[in-house]
Amino acid sequence: MWYHRPVINEELLQSLPNLKIVASSGVGIDHLDLKLLSSYGVKVSNTPFVVSTDTADLGMALMLASSRRLVEGYQIAVSPDTEYFPADWLGAEVSGATLGIVGMGTIGYKVAERAKAFEMKILYHNRNRRNKEEESAVGAIYCKKIDDLLQQSDFVLLSVNLTPQTHKLIGKRELELMKPTATLINTSRGLVVDQDALVEALQNKVIKAAALDVTYPEPLPRDHPLLKLKNVIITPHIGSATKKTRRLMMENMTESIQAGLAGLPIPNEVL
Repeated sequence: MWYHRPVINEELLQSLPNLKIVASSGVGIDHLDLKLLSSYGVKVSNTPFVVSTDTADLGMALMLASSRRLVEGYQIAVSPDTEYFPADWLGAEVSGATLGIVGMGTIGYKVAERAKAFEMKILYHNRNRRNKEEESAVGAIYCKKIDDLLQQSDFVLLSVNLTPQTHKLIGKRELELMKPTATLINTSRGLVVDQDALVEALQNKVIKAAALDVTYPEPLPRDHPLLKLKNVIITPHIGSATKKTRRLMMENMTESIQAGLAGLPIPNEVL
């Protein structure tokens, strides 16, 4: 499967009686009905580890681009109407700011490693707390309650899988807990955020800005209000989009398929 294609439903499974494995690209498995696949005796694999470095890089890129208003700056620099650069056109500091990471899995932890180099104060919220050695290595502070993280962070980065528990995890209430100077960064799935509530929060300056690599749907309708806001950066779901990583993803999928056909243990099997 690539970009969630083909759609794996009961009709397809019935038409493929000899199917042994579905190898899906990327980390997320929210597009798969694991119980249905299991009922047909079909195994599932994904490629969770090879995408983590590039996705963490993109998370930092979105943070920097949003805070320093790179898209707006580019537009000023190249506009045919620009006669001078305004002296009062200012961004926000990343170095020394507080970063709250929601979801401290492989990707979230790699973001923390990068943020440490920017001397950021790092908070994180996760289902399971990391061990003390891992926390100490990046200087991360655990927030058992997501509310505490939201209230303290200058940047909130979402790096969670989409599950029933994380569906619209960030809604009106959570956005109102954030600082009015805060930026929301989403590199996970669009449905982790209530987009209607996000639009309202951005329009009413409940939060300062958003930087999104994911939306719902993808792409957004061309008349969607998020596309019209200056305090939003949107990229086309490119977290893993480098030549090297895409090749490694395909190699991982091939290895899983070969193992599944040979009846061997499947690398990166989703259980």
